[in-house]
Amino acid sequence: MVETTAETALQQTGVRLTPQRLAIAGVLAQTGKETSAQELYERVRKKHAYIGRATVFRSLDRLVSAGLAQRLERPGHVSAYIWCEPGHHHHLICTTCRTVEDLDEGAVAPLAETIARQRGFRVDHATLDFYGECRTCSARHPRSRTVRRAAR
Repeated sequence: MVETTAETALQQTGVRLTPQRLAIAGVLAQTGKETSAQELYERVRKKHAYIGRATVFRSLDRLVSAGLAQRLERPGHVSAYIWCEPGHHHHLICTTCRTVEDLDEGAVAPLAETIARQRGFRVDHATLDFYGECRTCSARHPRSRTVRRAAR
């Protein structure tokens, strides 16, 4: 089903369908977590041994430019990628378990409106990613939240 979703999304955005691109998009969509190009390459190669590393990198670049993937930054300036459904949105990224949750534009719109009102700055486009701990990881480590708050 995920591969069908990836195929449909590729078709809707006008990305040329190739077996390699479809395989890469399908694995990325199925992952549900941010993943580096190397990690994605290793996962893709398990089922598609003929796909090379350069193909993965090129396909990721194409998916990002089509709006079907987003490049995120890991510590140490390492790029990671997440599958995105079409449409403008933002992300909540758990730094513990690496899951990524979409955050609707409606949650960020009041911030853009405040910036426009207070600063006179017209926001044309915003990309916000929030890094922290998801609800599940926070519940497992309740002391980490207290320590971080106390450190401020």
